[in-house]
Parts: sequence; C-alpha cells; structure tokens
Amino acid sequence: MEDIKNTNTPVIDAQEQKAMEDGKQLALEIAAILDEKKAKDIKIINVNQKTVIADYFVIAGGSSRTQVNSLADEVEYKLGLRGIDPLRVEGRGDGSWVLLDFDSVLVHVFGKESREFYKLEKLWAEGTPVEFVQKED
Repeated sequence: MEDIKNTNTPVIDAQEQKAMEDGKQLALEIAAILDEKKAKDIKIINVNQKTVIADYFVIAGGSSRTQVNSLADEVEYKLGLRGIDPLRVEGRGDGSWVLLDFDSVLVHVFGKESREFYKLEKLWAEGTPVEFVQKED
C-alpha cells in the first residue's frame, strides 16, 4: 500500500517546536501578570498556523483608560526585570488599546469599547485557544 502524506500539515522542526513552547510559556506568564493586576476576560490564542506576525495573542481588558495603561506598564515592567523587553509598544497614553510586541507574543490590552469594536477574539476565532484560568476576585 502506498504511503500517503497529508500535505496540509506543516512540518515543524525541533527549533521551531522549542520556539513555540517558549512563546506559549511567555503568553501564560503574561496572562498571569495581567491576572494579578485584575485584568478582565484574559484570553490566549495560538495563531501560529494563521499568521506570521506572532505565535500567540494575549488579549485582556481594563475597566478604565488608566487601568489599560497600568496593565501594559506592569507587563512591560515585570518582563523587563528578566531582560525581556517589547520590540514595539503602540497606543500608550490613549488608554483605549495598548499593544506590546514581544515577537512571538502580541499582547493586546483593551478598554471595553475598543475590545467590543475590534472583536479580536472573533477575528482570530480559527486560532487555537490556550487554557488559562483566571483567579476569582
């Protein structure tokens, strides 16, 4: 019998697999930092099969513009203590949406109105959710 290969499944080498695992750990760490600062509705989505811009999105909400900026600041500060700095930060100051680019992980911290408007969870619904359980208030 002839061996049939599935051409739809990309081949991932050991280095790519390690990078994916590192990205997932970073995404989980970021979610934990956001959770400690009382971020709302934290989601992690594996998007590596859907885009080349990142492997994971971490999406979280703040209850005010001040909290949105504070959440982004906390992620940047805590990771900075470990020598992990974002490649780029967008939206700081406005407080409606801050984007932190950590290469394999993009962190989106939204105010309520912006999150409802952009609906990233719906836009990236074909990505794979990563389990993260928030602490109860």
